[in-house]
Amino acid sequence: EDKKLAALLDPRWGVDVIIGGHTHTLLEEPCVVAGIPIVQAVTGTDQIGRFDIMVDTDTNSIDSYTWQLIPIDDSHCPRDTALEELIHKYNSATTEKYSRYITRFADTYTHPARNQETQLGRLFADLFRDNLGLDVMLLASGSLRIPEMGPIVTLRELTQMYPFHDEIFRITVTGAQLKNMIAHLFRPGALESDHSEFYQFSGGIRVVVSRGENRVAELSFEGAPIADDKLFRVGLQGYHYKNMKDFFGISEEEATATVPSKVIAINAMDVLDENLSRVELVACPEDERWIIVP
Repeated sequence: EDKKLAALLDPRWGVDVIIGGHTHTLLEEPCVVAGIPIVQAVTGTDQIGRFDIMVDTDTNSIDSYTWQLIPIDDSHCPRDTALEELIHKYNSATTEKYSRYITRFADTYTHPARNQETQLGRLFADLFRDNLGLDVMLLASGSLRIPEMGPIVTLRELTQMYPFHDEIFRITVTGAQLKNMIAHLFRPGALESDHSEFYQFSGGIRVVVSRGENRVAELSFEGAPIADDKLFRVGLQGYHYKNMKDFFGISEEEATATVPSKVIAINAMDVLDENLSRVELVACPEDERWIIVP
């Protein structure tokens, strides 16, 4: 993706370096595209990337550079006891904060992959729908970050699972628009793509996708076909609301043509925290919302 970006950049924009991160790519040497060096230090804390750049101040451009991956180990990073004491101080405070008990699940529930419906996906989508007055919550699978959770849930586990404090937007769309949005999610090739966005549906929605035909074969809401003129209150996370055209095939103007959009939660994490804390034993919904058939 960084290579594609570099190839598209207009030289007049003055981009000299791209430092990537999201793809977790290991680059032992810079990859140069259109004269722009691209570097990335994989992920985690096993190593750190060091970029030494010499700038020609006469031309305000890069004269030369060196890039190296430095392992984070005892030989390269000697212990700093003063820094360790400082870290311990803050670690004690955060440990106390994030050890707060939230609730208990009836079992350990899982989210093993982003491109399939999951137990935790159903559970979290229903939490947003039920507590924000929605008909449908479309929760991004990629926003759920760990493969399992429970049965004891603390603030630490909840934050690891959903480490976002974004808004939740409500859009009001017609049944015809909702059907087109869901058809776009399962458009030809989407299931095989590494870059498609996948969503967990709240209860009531049932989608049957034919892999062989590359299309949505069945779609219903609360057991009945979706009428084109029926209005649906749909919840989207902030990032996904702002990228509706790419993710759902519908523009913000189209989605708000009938009823204006509205921010219904300014902090999605607070919604989860407050509402999970109210229930002592949380059970995962068992109904399937999207089914893939040959």
